[in-house]
Amino acid sequence: MNLVVIALGGAVGALARYGLSGAVHRFASPYFPWGTFVVNVAGCLVFGFIAGLTDERLTIDQTTRAFLLVGVLGAFTTFSTFSFETVELLRNGETAAALMNAGGQLLLGMVAMFGGVLAGKAL
Repeated sequence: MNLVVIALGGAVGALARYGLSGAVHRFASPYFPWGTFVVNVAGCLVFGFIAGLTDERLTIDQTTRAFLLVGVLGAFTTFSTFSFETVELLRNGETAAALMNAGGQLLLGMVAMFGGVLAGKAL
């Protein structure tokens, strides 16, 4: 059942990302990826709000949590999950792990992207 709920949430999140990013691109400068920027920040805000609200004030079942956080927001932006996990490491006093997570994903992600582009062009 969780797979179906996550898949449905993923469809909602992907469509929301496409819609918001497209709307931002229609009104913003073409010289900066404003659509992705807005989507990632908005996703972090919503993810943080839901996580904070359900941390102590509101109890939601695992299915609803999976739909919202894994499905909708996971498809909307994985950056929100990355940010949440890094903040959780910081909240737990694991500063070195948080820095490794943030720096490692950013640096290695860009290296992997560059390598993938080069490999794709080489074919």
